[in-house]
Amino acid sequence: MRLWLAEFAGTALLVGVGLSAVIIDTSPSGPVAPLIGPGARLALTGFLFGAVGAGIAVSPVGKVSGAHINPIVTLAFVLRRRMRPWLAAGYVVAQLTGAIAGAAVLLTWGPAGTEVNLGSTVPGRAYGPALAVAGETGTSAALIVGLFIFIGSRRLRAWTPLLFPPLYALMVYLEAPVSGTSTNPARSLGPAVIAGIWHGWWVYWAGPVLGALIGVALIRPVRQLEVDIAKVYDFEHDRYGLLRWSGETDPSPLGWPRHPRPGAPGAGDSSGGR
Repeated sequence: MRLWLAEFAGTALLVGVGLSAVIIDTSPSGPVAPLIGPGARLALTGFLFGAVGAGIAVSPVGKVSGAHINPIVTLAFVLRRRMRPWLAAGYVVAQLTGAIAGAAVLLTWGPAGTEVNLGSTVPGRAYGPALAVAGETGTSAALIVGLFIFIGSRRLRAWTPLLFPPLYALMVYLEAPVSGTSTNPARSLGPAVIAGIWHGWWVYWAGPVLGALIGVALIRPVRQLEVDIAKVYDFEHDRYGLLRWSGETDPSPLGWPRHPRPGAPGAGDSSGGR
């Protein structure tokens, strides 16, 4: 399915390009380290990583899949009952495999990449796993709350991609020494597989998933936020009629289309979505 292929490609780009920025900015032999201090480097790295995510959101790839490129974003849409669980399962598989593919490209950085373990995230030595989980939980909740405030507001939704660069600049600046500020299990899995760095790997599932649950719980009472499609941008584009779903009115627990018709908007959507 094109949606899953687009999500695979988008996550591969996020990891391949986003972590290239991490390598350039943080590698001791890279061009940035001698020029600016550690704090400014963290903020710059976060800004560039967020900018890569924003670029994917507005790209043709993001237009097709909705540019989740993160399992907890997909989970949040499922919890909000705006994405069919069967479709979300395919998204998560695409994200995880895409992240591994994107991380494999990082080997081309050679010694500069190995100096920083290809951008792998591990709990900070001075903090340990428990605080790293807390850091991932807080930053992941902030991501979900910020995202849904933007996409749920008609005034802000067109500007949603612009949220990511400053948000990640701030979060990485404040939190990266604790856990590396992943907020994305796929982003952490990719370099862990390719570099073989598994220390504290569970932190980058437990923290982000818990953060997503908290984030969704925080925004649930805010009735003014109207989320009607499982996308980060290009909200009017839903070629296959699968990303605009109202779980409250669908009797199927998995949201499985009853009568799918290829290319027909809203095919199999008992909620009548476009």
